[in-house]
Amino acid sequence: MPTTLPSASTITAPRARILLQARTHFITHGYSSCTMDDLARELGMSKKTLYLHYANKEAIMEGVIDGIFADVRAMAAALFADRTLSFTEKLHRFTEGMTKRFTTISPQLLRDLQRFAPKLYQHIEDLRHTHIPVIFGQLLQQGQTAGMVRAEIDPAFAIAFWRPAIQSLMHPDTLERLQLRPDQVFNQAITLFFGGLLTPAGRKAHEKLLAR
Repeated sequence: MPTTLPSASTITAPRARILLQARTHFITHGYSSCTMDDLARELGMSKKTLYLHYANKEAIMEGVIDGIFADVRAMAAALFADRTLSFTEKLHRFTEGMTKRFTTISPQLLRDLQRFAPKLYQHIEDLRHTHIPVIFGQLLQQGQTAGMVRAEIDPAFAIAFWRPAIQSLMHPDTLERLQLRPDQVFNQAITLFFGGLLTPAGRKAHEKLLAR
């Protein structure tokens, strides 16, 4: 499956409406129990019309996954480009934004995909592998420029350390064993990860912001 995310301009209004409803349905009911009949009924359209836009349920779920990652990339790009925010404010807002997005993903949904749609589950892993280095690379570089991330840290090394750790933590088996949601895992992982990367000034600023 491709790892290039679609731009908003390439998604037509009917397709966007289908993806929005499907995302809600998959989050609420899971993937395996969903049918094209279910989605067509919830959308108030015929199944024939639904098939005009998407060939099958797998294609719809792939669109949902791509949409989530495209949303993350757009959020990060806008945040990192905002020169009115300090690095610690960007880190805080990035963590909040990611935590909010992860609240829509349950361990049960991940397990459902792993069991019944392994190609889609792998698609999630591939997108993480592709886009995590870009997002965290920008964040670390901005932190070093601001003097908030230790200068001796090699961003490429830090990302290589972080990527397998977060992929392992987000595995359904790990989530079930820890009895944590993906948003809870991400929040704790960010705290641990940046706890070792921030300079004394960075930690002080970060702690001050959290205390507000």
